[in-house]
Amino acid sequence: MRRLLVLAFAFAWAVSAKTFTLEQVLSAPFPSDLVAAPGGGAVAWLLNERGARNVWYAAAPDFKGVRLTSWTADDGQDVGELKITRDGKSVVFVRGGDLEYPSQGNPNPASDPAGVSQDIWIATPGSAAKKIAQGHSPVVSQGRIAFLRGGQAWVASLDGSSVSQLLQARSGVTADELQWSPDGTKLAFVSDRGNHRIIEVYDFATKAVTYLDPSVDRDRSPVWSSDGKQVAFIREFQTTGSGRGPKRSTSEPWAIRVANVADGTARQVWRADAGAGSVFKEVVAETQLFWSAGGRIVFPWEKDGWLHLYSVADGGGAVALLTPGDFEVEHVSYTGDGKEAVYSSNQGDIDRRHVWRVAVNGGPARAVTSGEGLEWAPVGVAGGLAYLHSDARKPARAAVRIGSAERDLAPETVPAEFPTDSLVVPQQVIYSSPDGLSIHGQLFLPADLKAGEKRPALVFIHGGPRREMLLGWHSMGYYNNAYGMNQYLANQGYIVLSINYRSGIGYGLNFREALNFGAAGGSEFADVEGAGLYLRGRPDVDGARIGLWGGSYGGYLTAMGLARASDLFKAGVDFHGVHDWNIERPISGPLKGTVEAAAELETAAHVAFEASPMASMKTWRSPVLLIHGDDDRNVAFAETVRLAAELRAQGVYFEQLILPDEIHGFLRRASWLRAYAATVDFFKRKL
Repeated sequence: MRRLLVLAFAFAWAVSAKTFTLEQVLSAPFPSDLVAAPGGGAVAWLLNERGARNVWYAAAPDFKGVRLTSWTADDGQDVGELKITRDGKSVVFVRGGDLEYPSQGNPNPASDPAGVSQDIWIATPGSAAKKIAQGHSPVVSQGRIAFLRGGQAWVASLDGSSVSQLLQARSGVTADELQWSPDGTKLAFVSDRGNHRIIEVYDFATKAVTYLDPSVDRDRSPVWSSDGKQVAFIREFQTTGSGRGPKRSTSEPWAIRVANVADGTARQVWRADAGAGSVFKEVVAETQLFWSAGGRIVFPWEKDGWLHLYSVADGGGAVALLTPGDFEVEHVSYTGDGKEAVYSSNQGDIDRRHVWRVAVNGGPARAVTSGEGLEWAPVGVAGGLAYLHSDARKPARAAVRIGSAERDLAPETVPAEFPTDSLVVPQQVIYSSPDGLSIHGQLFLPADLKAGEKRPALVFIHGGPRREMLLGWHSMGYYNNAYGMNQYLANQGYIVLSINYRSGIGYGLNFREALNFGAAGGSEFADVEGAGLYLRGRPDVDGARIGLWGGSYGGYLTAMGLARASDLFKAGVDFHGVHDWNIERPISGPLKGTVEAAAELETAAHVAFEASPMASMKTWRSPVLLIHGDDDRNVAFAETVRLAAELRAQGVYFEQLILPDEIHGFLRRASWLRAYAATVDFFKRKL
């Protein structure tokens, strides 16, 4: 009897251990902003622990993570833009404000009556963090910090004892992309003049500005030569098109130019070919160009329809393709000696990310990581690499790899209640849209699903649309949360299909720049419909109980699915979605005033409206939950205001969760938990 009781208790514990709460699955801290010190003697990263954001630091040789700051409140004050000082001993960072749109004011999602500010701080192990000045986008040199405030360049000492504006620009001119010269005596930056951009160099000794090859075009991404005598930059040429049509993948080809700092004269060292890759496409990197000590400039290019790294001699000549193959490079940095690029890509594993390294002067790339995990944001450190990683069950963490040995930098930060062993491993699914396009997705099946059962199902639609959901905990905070939510929904009994619809990244230029997507026709709806049809055809899905949920662009496609296919999708949750393209992105073009231009713009506006959920309100019958923060700077809150009014007019059932003072990517953990709990409750009642 005693043995039976013990076995019964063990069985009951095992069954109960399979269930978990939203709070538990979102309890793991999320790491981001991993940076390395010059020379690789230390790394720093940001850790968001239950809404409290703090800076962590680890130094060679043991790389043991230590917390540098001690904020504890879920107050919605963001932290980011980390930089390590040249001696490797301190970390400069920004706290507060909108790190995506700093000119739009400081978010205050906790509605603090005292208000909030955006400030630059410095933190050193063993000392309390110190506020330096108001501002953002800091870059560190020898003993001082250059940064932006109010669209202008400022400079401060590392101890904050002196703070001053660098120069007074005329009205309407703003600075961006600050870059110190190697010796710290000059500062290069982009001068944005509205309809064109110029690279400027400020000389601290002479207190004078040099304009580098000014033109009518749009210059960006300045990078210094190792001797500090030249600056390379990207030039994007002015064109006459509005950029709204299906040919967004081609334009007047962009170029790389090299300027002499002494007199501002420049020469073109390379120009993209016409066709694929003629529109510049960024990688995730500190700078889009890298100038090696060996005299080669590394840059991203989509020449073959995939985003790869190339290099060219700083004097011009033939380019070298560094990363050939049918895959895309995403996060890029460079080793301390400047000889290698280290990057994440989906080479040979299209729905994951792994770390690779390649010499900047060419040669075969070498895999650093592989397997069923995800690795991203690599940086060079003394003796190896540091990066962020996760897998299907284990959450994102910062790690270091010395030789072949990998270990986490702060393993103690993952709480004991995080339900690692109760999570499911999503399956890769490839289904066909009604128009025949192959679409990748991740299928979450409930762990207790039994043969012959039919479960309700949900389609999750990411935002962007320049995003890709992966087979594990995601590299972006917004989608890290979404992945946890999908795990929770599967734990609650739903079959969940997360889809990578056309116009997303990871599958090449032609997939990303799909014909007639978005405001040009809404062709992505076919992929949403295809997901619903795929689920309805599965023997384990109750075809009468299929729902949709998604945010931003995913909110747009959720609304499209409900408006156009209420017979297929029975309920949906729309987080801050676009509902009328003519509200979100008003049609405009440089040729207004001519009869032909007016007709073209009128046609484009009509197409944009027809590609919007608002055009199909008469066939919208399924209930919907609308969730939106009213300080959203990405998608106008008016989108949800108007949709709610139209739903009322049509007699369509809807509920709403409005989050006062919250922005697009909710800054407070409490906001995510509240929104997700409302989503779960809504689907429980409506599916």
